[in-house]
Amino acid sequence: MVQSLSVKDITLSDLRTKFDLHLVEDEEFFSEWRVNLPELTDGERQRLDRVKAAYNNLLEYPPILENTVKMVVLSPLLDMADFYLPPFRIKSEDSVELSAEDEGVIYRGRIDVLVFKEKLWLMVIESKQAAFSLEAGEAQLLAYMLASPNPEKPTFGMISNGGSFRFFKLVKTQINQYALSKLFNTRNPGNELYNVLRILKNLGQLLNQ
Repeated sequence: MVQSLSVKDITLSDLRTKFDLHLVEDEEFFSEWRVNLPELTDGERQRLDRVKAAYNNLLEYPPILENTVKMVVLSPLLDMADFYLPPFRIKSEDSVELSAEDEGVIYRGRIDVLVFKEKLWLMVIESKQAAFSLEAGEAQLLAYMLASPNPEKPTFGMISNGGSFRFFKLVKTQINQYALSKLFNTRNPGNELYNVLRILKNLGQLLNQ
């Protein structure tokens, strides 16, 4: 009998034992978040300063709900990265299934935002409530990425709670491997949204080749 579970219940241990997923710490495996990042215009920096100010304003009036984070922080970033324009398209609240055939288990869930190009799943973006740490959603995001129907190409992801951001890269082979970027935090001095947008732009260019 097949057992159906929520993706929200999956753990990193489950992914390692049931899907042979392993963390890679070699910096060269995931260089896309560090190397050849595009520069931003003065206008883009000014707009990101406004996004940071808007997020800081949200912090004054908790609780910060997921839909609010999407509207105030995530949507401007996707727009500035050109993910609302061809050849990309956005699909929100899409159902995802991940099957562990040998275990007789199917994990089901709904990913927040998918960015498609030519009907292929190229990026996963998962947003969490600001009160939660990103680690709480890491296994869930990786499970969605493992469900990608395009196994011959790397899958990239980003998880955010509005104030913090982390990028992921997953390569599906006989041994599934993933790596992650450093943590970017909006509350740090300066504006780390600059780096977040540069990485999104770089991934968009790579996936459009």
